[in-house]
Amino acid sequence: MRVLALETSCDETAAAVVEVRDARVHVLADVVHSQTLHARFGGVVPELASRAHAEQLVPTVRAALAAAGIDRPDAVAATAGPGLIGAVLVGLSFAKAAALGWGVPLVGVNHLEGHLLSALLEPRAPAFPFLSLVVSGGHTTLYEARGLGDYRVVCETTDDAVGEAFDKVARMLGLGYPGGPRVEECARSGDPRAIPFPMPRPAGRPIDLSFSGLKTAVRTWIERHPEAKVEDIAASFQDTVARYLVDRVQQGVAATGLRRVAIGGGAAANTRLRERLAETDLDLYLPPRARCTDNAAMIGNVAALHLAAGRAPWGLEATARARWEVGT
Repeated sequence: MRVLALETSCDETAAAVVEVRDARVHVLADVVHSQTLHARFGGVVPELASRAHAEQLVPTVRAALAAAGIDRPDAVAATAGPGLIGAVLVGLSFAKAAALGWGVPLVGVNHLEGHLLSALLEPRAPAFPFLSLVVSGGHTTLYEARGLGDYRVVCETTDDAVGEAFDKVARMLGLGYPGGPRVEECARSGDPRAIPFPMPRPAGRPIDLSFSGLKTAVRTWIERHPEAKVEDIAASFQDTVARYLVDRVQQGVAATGLRRVAIGGGAAANTRLRERLAETDLDLYLPPRARCTDNAAMIGNVAALHLAAGRAPWGLEATARARWEVGT
């Protein structure tokens, strides 16, 4: 079974073709068109993102089909949410039309489930059950993946997501957008131990995370120490985030007894986070950076796994959702 998958939840126009073979999902093609036009605005402009998806989707799909060497898939999948509603609508509407035209099934996929299970695409994949840390611009959650479609939230941020925190700190430091890569680049020449930023513990929810207080601590430090090196601030902030996330993962391990840990989401590409995780004795599953940022292969992976299991609960009736939680 070959699945054409589309991802348009934010500012990446992506198409991929995956195939179920030998009880595994294999990626035959994975094409991503990044929208660089948002950098001058300091963030993603939803209307411009939707228009760019509409312009780039057809050539991106054609490139994916050509790379996979097929003219017609056996099924079509697309992100149905969560994400920018206009952007999601572009991809999902295209997918519905394509599925109807080809006369093949459609699967509407939860974008978060894509990140949650992205490690399953790798040759060395975790077996269920395992913990999956999803960290991105809109989400920061540690899940217990008990089986396909069976996920439990272990801990999550009570306010901002980690990717949003990177963007805002980058703006404070005048580094530009996107914040994650800009902070990481700046931090390379800084001292991660220069500034003792706090790791907040939300009242009444000690295992959860809060990035609002950390952002405030960075802003306060900048205001009170104008002589501080930007590189040191970036390095200290980034290291604090990495230690903070690893601390919560370890608390999740203690709470569940699971030592298999996977990561996903754009912030999972951060080198410092990967280094801090590697310092632990956990059984880690770290997808390559290209599989952490938004891509269609992870969407095809979810769709193919559900189809192979004999269930595709989100067909042509799937609706675009700006918010869509996964797990309980």
